[in-house]
Amino acid sequence: MKQIKEVDSMPNAVQKFERVSKDTKKIEIKGISRVFNIRRNNSQEKSEFTAIKDVNLTIDKGEFISIVGPSGCGKSTLLDIIAGLAKPNEGEIYIDNKLITGPALDRGIVLQGYALFPWRTVRHNVEFGLEIKGVPKSMRKDISQKFIELVGLKGFEDRFPYELSGGMKQRVAIARALAYDPEVLLMDEPFAAVDAQTRETLQDELLRIWEETHKTIIFVTHSIEEAVLLSDRVAVMSANPGAVREIVNINLPRPRRAGDVRTSADFAWTTHKVWELLHYGEIEERKVTASNVNLAEAISSSAAL
Repeated sequence: MKQIKEVDSMPNAVQKFERVSKDTKKIEIKGISRVFNIRRNNSQEKSEFTAIKDVNLTIDKGEFISIVGPSGCGKSTLLDIIAGLAKPNEGEIYIDNKLITGPALDRGIVLQGYALFPWRTVRHNVEFGLEIKGVPKSMRKDISQKFIELVGLKGFEDRFPYELSGGMKQRVAIARALAYDPEVLLMDEPFAAVDAQTRETLQDELLRIWEETHKTIIFVTHSIEEAVLLSDRVAVMSANPGAVREIVNINLPRPRRAGDVRTSADFAWTTHKVWELLHYGEIEERKVTASNVNLAEAISSSAAL
């Protein structure tokens, strides 16, 4: 099994919060690979494309972990496999030592496209998972109201999705995912479709919700700053095929709020560390290029003597 290196986000960092005990591991991802058969250049012939290969990751109960990586590195593919919506060609994933074989109510999913039912009100959208779970109608209203208020939508219970802003729709999606009490929350670029100001508000809301519920959250994002702000750890993926290059421990104190954390030197150092890991290939290429240029200059100047 490939060993994934874990590094602290800051040099000589003092751990500023207690990590969850390793005895409380929630999810084990063991040697996951996913291969797709694709057609190339309008040809009928198919070739294999390896989206992710030999992905290994252990996630603790109550941990908030983000996955970042270049486009096409397999972040969403990995999330689909954890959700049970796709099957790996190799490897296995366990939740509480139980093998994932398909979708189940122990996992909630929040996508960037909201995926709300347009004919249902906010309340009835939030209650959807409760209906699937078989919760009696007499209990559904109280439960849905709790989570509607948790995401700050009190007073909008009877609104339809077309009457809501993008940020409010995403809050409904989060409330729906939380309402039926999944043990794991999977979030795939949930704030990508909203404006910058709304995104920061939703980040603060998610931090607050996590602090209250302590759900295990796996969060896929293209934003380095978002990943560092929200997470206990950040898994940095490389592409072609997708694999976990390194895991960065985020040593920023909790509770966190975007406005307080973003201005700190520790936050700046950590985001730069993750950026370096994401751009590792480009940085190494520049070093080689610079070395070659220096060598050429040395040879040229020597030849001129």
